[in-house]
Amino acid sequence: MAMVALRREGRRFLLSPIASNAARSAISPEELAPLGARSVSTQIVRNRMKSVKNIQKITKAMKMVAASKLRAVQVRTENSRGLWQPFIALLGDTPGIDVKKNVIVTISSDKGLCGGINSTSVKVSKALRKLTSGAEKETKYVILGEKGKVQMVRDSKNSIEMSITELQKNPINYTQISVLADDILKNVEFDAIRIVFNKFHSVVSFVPTVSTILSPEVVEKESEAGGKLGDLDLYEIEGGETKSEVLQNLAEFQFSCVLFNAALENGCSELGARMSAMDSSSRNAGEMLDRLTLTYNRTRQASITTELTEIISGASALTG
Repeated sequence: MAMVALRREGRRFLLSPIASNAARSAISPEELAPLGARSVSTQIVRNRMKSVKNIQKITKAMKMVAASKLRAVQVRTENSRGLWQPFIALLGDTPGIDVKKNVIVTISSDKGLCGGINSTSVKVSKALRKLTSGAEKETKYVILGEKGKVQMVRDSKNSIEMSITELQKNPINYTQISVLADDILKNVEFDAIRIVFNKFHSVVSFVPTVSTILSPEVVEKESEAGGKLGDLDLYEIEGGETKSEVLQNLAEFQFSCVLFNAALENGCSELGARMSAMDSSSRNAGEMLDRLTLTYNRTRQASITTELTEIISGASALTG
């Protein structure tokens, strides 16, 4: 087989025609020019090290941004818990109630890189749908957040009644959530709304939570049946409003308050999860840099040793 000679900086390499074509396609002249063919492997490692360093800078910056936002959101989240607690004392929370029309409000984030927080909300929502499904029953989804929508569309597209994105584009406030809650109530028929969110516990911990809001008709029916809601008859109604009107206003206000707290809790959990995820990513990048540095040093040392061996062998041949 004919051989092809390749000369570069005084060195002579013999390659077969097939090997020479492969070498030309895989290695550009710019890569071969500076230090010779043996420098290709070290150049690849250097490029990889540079990429890992850039990724580490990004993950550290994302961790710092999440940490700076977390404290302010955490204070607002803790303050918002006082809005829905009186409703629990008055109406209780009945997640196991059996009704015909169920609406599951799944709260997720618009951005990723925050661990499994969105997958957890989706899994809980799907499990709730299985529990509330049955003959003559209807279960619909209302999804808040782009990441939850992307996961739900895969196998539950026909069950999605509404989807809202970019909820966290600006800092969440009660006015924004009350308008959103009013829009949901106008467009969705329900007997029970179940809000699925991640309750903030600590920077490294969040708890999947479900809050249940009943329609005024169901509340009135349950209060007549007795139990926890039977205590409503002990209260006096002032202002000339009927019991149905009071329950209607109460249900709307309860939904907006619980949704406001749920959005803040989930946003706070998202920041905590992103901090944890970016911290792990930064550590992994550091460990990868250590391994790449070791590989680079070994490759470079082997190249130097080979060069020295060739020089010594050439000198010995000339003097011999």
